[in-house]
Amino acid sequence: MCIAGLIIGFFIAPKWQKTKVITAAEFITKRLGYKTQKIYTYLFLMISIFTTGAFLYPVAKIVEVSTGIPIYTSIIFLGVMILIYTAVGGLWAVIVTDVLQFVVLTAAVLIVVPLAFDKIGGVDNFIEKAPENFFNLTNDEYTPMFMIAFGLYNLFFIAGNWAYIQRYTSVATPKDAKKVGWLFGGLYAVSPIIWMLPPMIYRILNPQLDGLADEGAYLLMCKEVLPVGMLGLMLGGMIFATSSSVNTTLNISAGVLTNDIFKHFKPNSSDQTLIKVARISTVILGVITIIVALLVPLFGGIVEVVMSLAALTGGAMFLPPLWALFSKNQTGKSVLIVTLVSLIINAFFKFISPELLGVQLDRASEMGMGVGIPIVLLSIFELYFKINPTENIQYIDYQNKMEVNSERVEDTSISENKKGIRVIGVGIAATGLLILILAIFAKTGVMLVGIMGLVVLFLGGAVILKNLK
Repeated sequence: MCIAGLIIGFFIAPKWQKTKVITAAEFITKRLGYKTQKIYTYLFLMISIFTTGAFLYPVAKIVEVSTGIPIYTSIIFLGVMILIYTAVGGLWAVIVTDVLQFVVLTAAVLIVVPLAFDKIGGVDNFIEKAPENFFNLTNDEYTPMFMIAFGLYNLFFIAGNWAYIQRYTSVATPKDAKKVGWLFGGLYAVSPIIWMLPPMIYRILNPQLDGLADEGAYLLMCKEVLPVGMLGLMLGGMIFATSSSVNTTLNISAGVLTNDIFKHFKPNSSDQTLIKVARISTVILGVITIIVALLVPLFGGIVEVVMSLAALTGGAMFLPPLWALFSKNQTGKSVLIVTLVSLIINAFFKFISPELLGVQLDRASEMGMGVGIPIVLLSIFELYFKINPTENIQYIDYQNKMEVNSERVEDTSISENKKGIRVIGVGIAATGLLILILAIFAKTGVMLVGIMGLVVLFLGGAVILKNLK
């Protein structure tokens, strides 16, 4: 994911920003035609329902582990809460929530790691008591071939997922879009080490944890070492961190339904009507998401669901339109063929071949096929178009539309941006103040919590001051 973020920052994010589209569906319409966009939209909405359901489940798992509230009750309550504030606040609500939870979790996780090491007697003790092969980079399930395939999947997913594309297209300039990708890559260069250490340490503390119970390992470690107040703050941060994936997808899905389906049939609709349609769409999609999340345990748990979705849909859905962003040759017909054929083949080997042929792919083969088939098919089409060159009317029309867009005066929405940044600054400062107050009541790690509170408070103040200037 780190490598993917850096590649996207250099080459792909600025390319998306230059299209001047609002959504990925709008790009597909302009580049590949409305019929192609319509089919992709239906596929995207169907898949996104399963994706958001998969993201909602771990949020509820956090609540279950920390409070004892049953998983199904947590799913329903959290799902309703998320769909309400996403429907009311739109993209700004999603962005502000993302920034604040990032600050909260960064502060909390930097406190958890040293306290967790102290709990088991230090780093040396951690290494000494670790199970055999615990630090191996690969194993029988996650092989080197899987790592390569999963790396390609992440490149396609982060560069071509409709929710991520919105982050590249909603900024003002190509340079800003590059920063989005680079920030993603930079954070993933360090954050996995910090995030993975507490549950790894808990593996030493409680080696009996297994099955679906190990999904709660991180929070169980937090419960062991964090002061009570910080644990509550951590819990809130984790809930909104994981739910940000839900609300982002809900937001983009509602945007697609509104801008790319409803508006196509009702082009003269007022802004008020479009907002109403977007909110109704968010509620409907949110309800379906809750239902899917309730079914996750029946599908084998969150890891199985996420990995299966990645292998089945990642390369098939996201690579063909992304390829068309750079290729002059691909047409709506060619990318649709690649997507549909890839989905059919992947689904056959996932659901049918184990029963019909007795052939079941392992994790590496499943992921390799998921990213490999669309690459091969798109390469074949590219070679065919080069051997049989014809004038691509779709691409010519797209180029003409791009020229019109480049002449359009940009609305930078400075006042709205300043308001959003002010909200973020106040939220960060309030979080820092809250951490400082919690340090007073903490029985362990008082100095660590206090220093972190001061750092966060200073950061919030800096954001507010810069915005005032």
